[in-house]
Amino acid sequence: MAREKTPPTVTIKKRAPRKTAATAAARPRKKTGSAPASFVGPGQRTALIAKAAYFRAESRGFAPGHETEDWLAAEAEVDAKLLRGGAGLADLN
Repeated sequence: MAREKTPPTVTIKKRAPRKTAATAAARPRKKTGSAPASFVGPGQRTALIAKAAYFRAESRGFAPGHETEDWLAAEAEVDAKLLRGGAGLADLN
């Protein structure tokens, strides 16, 4: 009769606990890039846009009828500078 082979002791691999949103948020993140990211809130963004729109209107001599055009152009300018990491925002302050 053939002998039945029994496997040697079986090792059970333990799984690491799953990462939850709370543990992921608690862990500090690595910063990328050379300059630290600065947050510009909605109120600050609106103030930057208003200032840029004012300077645009001033350069036209405050001629009426171009307010929306000035605001939209200033908004595009500020958003572009914010996306580039704030380079050139000092010009608007």
